[in-house]
Amino acid sequence: MPTVLAGSYTPDTGGEGVGLTSLRLNGPVLTTEASPVPASGASFLAAHPTLPVVYTTHESTEGAVGAFATPGGAPTALGAPVTSGGANPCHLTVHPDGDWLLTANYGTDTLPGTVAVHRLDAAGRIADLTDVVEHKGSGPVVGRQEGSHAHQVLVDPAGRFVLATDLGADAVFAYRLDTADGTLERTAVNRLRPGSGPRHLAFTPTGDLVFSADELSSTVTCHRYDAATGTLVELSRVPATDAGVPNQPGGIVVSDRFVWVTNRGAETVAAFRIDGITLVPLGETPCGGGWPRGLTPVPGHLLVANQHSGTLAVLPVRDSGVLGEPVATASVPSVVCALAV
Repeated sequence: MPTVLAGSYTPDTGGEGVGLTSLRLNGPVLTTEASPVPASGASFLAAHPTLPVVYTTHESTEGAVGAFATPGGAPTALGAPVTSGGANPCHLTVHPDGDWLLTANYGTDTLPGTVAVHRLDAAGRIADLTDVVEHKGSGPVVGRQEGSHAHQVLVDPAGRFVLATDLGADAVFAYRLDTADGTLERTAVNRLRPGSGPRHLAFTPTGDLVFSADELSSTVTCHRYDAATGTLVELSRVPATDAGVPNQPGGIVVSDRFVWVTNRGAETVAAFRIDGITLVPLGETPCGGGWPRGLTPVPGHLLVANQHSGTLAVLPVRDSGVLGEPVATASVPSVVCALAV
């Protein structure tokens, strides 16, 4: 019975949530486990690879990141939040060695997107800010791509490169992290289709293919990944939905055979089967609320964070990859992400 932490926007960041809500997942049933913990603008969560510690963005123009101990599931703050190294941090991850926190700062209309590195101490607390790199670039979509907007940062499966998607620049930046001093060296800039607006990447378990959820073009793109150089080559792409409405893909989850993507606008979760280097649509399932953002795998199910309806929904995953209708929901105002701990 894993504990699930759900993150939400708070009144000071345009939402109605408290921050962190702890729930217990028992089969398909979600029940609130403890009183919510204040955490301003908790828009993304990431777990430490070896310690019972979870990190969260505090998404605002000032930009901060925080650490929470989770030895019994319910979170307890590990010190005060620290600067995120940019404006509106929207994604973060912990390097596999457990010593570095990497954060993607979206920026604003006038402030560029950045990627920041913090050192973590032996207890998992966030220590000093060791590097900040600034993205440059733009795209053709008026109102969304006048400047760079870092949207995700992750370490590739080989542990060789740090990749950062940039929705504003239509690019995936590749870096090497110096694990002695916590600095980033840019090694490649992967230019994606103009106007695609890459939001998130997700790798297949083998690491040779990576799929991007393209927010602005409402597509899902399959790329070949070169683990020796950190470079991507587009192989194919498909629409994220066939609903025929304005739509923005959000979260993406990939297994060895399937890809699932949330659709904000169509209000669905789309399922695809991986067929070589292409995706075969398997259908779409109602998301169990409105404006689905984060998508979280748990045994036998996917959790969907529906921001506008304030519901965390549980969707069964069938052996065929098709998703069943929501079997349970929990009320979490302005929820945008979840993490099983």
